Amino acid sequence: MFPAKTLKQVIGQEVGISQQMIEKIELWGSMYRGQAPWVDDQIDSLQIEQGICREFSNVCLNEMKSNVSNAKLDKIYQTAISDLNENLQAGIGMGSFCIKPLGGKTVEYVTADRFVPISFDPRGRLTSVVFIQVKRVGEDNFYLRFEFHEWDQSLTLRIQNKAYHTSNVSSIGSPVKLSVVAEWAALPEDVTYKGVERPDFGYYRNPIKNEIDGSACGVSIYDSSIALIRKTDTQFGRLDWEFESGERVVHVDMTALQAAPVVDGKGKTKYVMPKLNKRLYRGLNLTKSGGEELYQEYSPEFRDQSMINGLNAYLRRIEFNTNLSYGDLSDVSDVDKTATEAKIAKKRKYNMVKAIQSNLKDCLEDLVYALAFYNALTQSGYEFICNFKDSILVDEETERQQDRLDLAAGIMRPEEYRAKWYEETEEQAAKRLPSPARTEE
Repeated sequence: MFPAKTLKQVIGQEVGISQQMIEKIELWGSMYRGQAPWVDDQIDSLQIEQGICREFSNVCLNEMKSNVSNAKLDKIYQTAISDLNENLQAGIGMGSFCIKPLGGKTVEYVTADRFVPISFDPRGRLTSVVFIQVKRVGEDNFYLRFEFHEWDQSLTLRIQNKAYHTSNVSSIGSPVKLSVVAEWAALPEDVTYKGVERPDFGYYRNPIKNEIDGSACGVSIYDSSIALIRKTDTQFGRLDWEFESGERVVHVDMTALQAAPVVDGKGKTKYVMPKLNKRLYRGLNLTKSGGEELYQEYSPEFRDQSMINGLNAYLRRIEFNTNLSYGDLSDVSDVDKTATEAKIAKKRKYNMVKAIQSNLKDCLEDLVYALAFYNALTQSGYEFICNFKDSILVDEETERQQDRLDLAAGIMRPEEYRAKWYEETEEQAAKRLPSPARTEE
């Protein structure tokens, strides 16, 4: 993204994003791609960020059912959301995203680093925005297009297009005509539509209060865990080094190896021991004196368990900060030791999932209108239906109680109930049922 001051000059008005927010979005994006500032030759990214986003996206969309009553519009809509999961993952990671119709059945998912929010309504829904498209032609030849969408309460939608040319993608460069890029030639420079009831795009943002600059811009799901994710990546680097540095080796005097000397290209003499010298033995200039052995084994005691415990503690704290359940990232075996804590965490995750689904439903509802607008179907009397089944939102205790009722009513078989709640196959559960079979009290 470009600096907020530069964006303001190009757009010609105040923008709804601060420089501080721009820097945060860039950081969230680099973390999501596994390229956080602390990642180097010694520290790898565990890709915790993508794991968090995948978990929330999968849970939110697992049993989502949405459709449009108008058959033609529904077909367009279903095509548009075919890639929703993977793009929702990126949106959750970077705080927000837009779904912008391109005409017909085609849409574009625009991440937070490729659009500039201009204004929001009182509910925090985006009403005016600038989408940025970069077209590269050659090594140092870039064309940028700023697509300005402005909708207001007078039911007016205005769309403007401006093009720029630069040899450095980090700067905007100078204005040029749209026709210099063939695929932009047919785009209008300035067009206004009347009677448009809402913006011509869908906008999603995370249900997290923005404490960065106080704006309505979306905040990454893992923003509050940035320091913890850095510590976790570093801790795993320590664990990795513990295993690498603790590889067993036997220090042996050169004379004990009985290897033939080999002179390399630099005139240095090396002693080569086929097969064994690279796997177990390391030659040293040891001298035998006072009964000292020529062989010295290097086999240090591993401290891996302490490091794993520390790693797991960081993961559990990340789960708390991001509203995941305990065991989503951390070692699930530790969850049983804190059943009450785990139950609270599941309810916390339940609340976050429900809030994400609510914001996503608003986004999809706006998307359907935008698709109807671009396909001349806004007056077709369509109805948008979007439901999230209770099995996603209900907490474990409520679900278990419902299963007990089904068991008592004969709707669920005893072995089916046991298999579900005791992590057994139905064959194993049937063998372990008391005789005569009785339901759980």
